Amino acid sequence: MRVRVDMTLCRTHAQCVFAAPEVFALDDDDELVYDATPADALLPAVEEAARACPVQAVLLDDD
Repeated sequence: MRVRVDMTLCRTHAQCVFAAPEVFALDDDDELVYDATPADALLPAVEEAARACPVQAVLLDDD
């Protein structure tokens, strides 16, 4: 699985951070940072993060 965030859509609502804190975080400048290749065991949390994003900026790709 590969995670992408469309940063042109992202408004830093941080719903992904709440859904999958192992993958998504806010840096010191409140900018979103994320692990583009999280462990497969985190797939359910990442899928929840994608569903929770109010602007649908979180995208999942198959490797």
